[in-house]
Amino acid sequence: MTAFMISLRALVFFTVLTGLVYPLLVLVMGQAAFSHQARGSLITVGGKVLGSELIGQNFDQPQYFWPRPSATGPKPYNAEASSGSNFGPLHPDLKKPVAGMPRDMWTTSGSGLDPHISPEAARYQAARVSEARKIGLSVVNQLIGRYTERRQFGILGEERVNVLQLNLALDGNLLN
Repeated sequence: MTAFMISLRALVFFTVLTGLVYPLLVLVMGQAAFSHQARGSLITVGGKVLGSELIGQNFDQPQYFWPRPSATGPKPYNAEASSGSNFGPLHPDLKKPVAGMPRDMWTTSGSGLDPHISPEAARYQAARVSEARKIGLSVVNQLIGRYTERRQFGILGEERVNVLQLNLALDGNLLN
């Protein structure tokens, strides 16, 4: 058998193995072990998909918690245009004094799609949401506490609040 034929057989074998068998195996294992995550971590209420736990949504009404700004251009939280703002730490917009406001309320995330805000940013908005909804501030703060996600494994990342889940809970649409 010639070296060319051996090389051709190896090419076909590894193409099938790495291009078909392995991706299908990972797909089946992912669907079996992590079905919710493999399907996009979608939040469904009454059979209707309201969003994903992983991609932010724009809220701008006073009765809702607002996410951090999106850097995806004219259409906020457009996953097709995911990118950061490219502002460096010395950019004038990042040096503006924003008295008492948590940093994540006026800076974008690296992807421009972050669905989370810090617990501090949620508490900063609690009075506005409480007043707009005509519910007690203590009720709003309890929901913030309930929807605050802890550090992964107790050490990775920061505590965070998923804005969509918190807003759905305020609307009475999330029961977990």
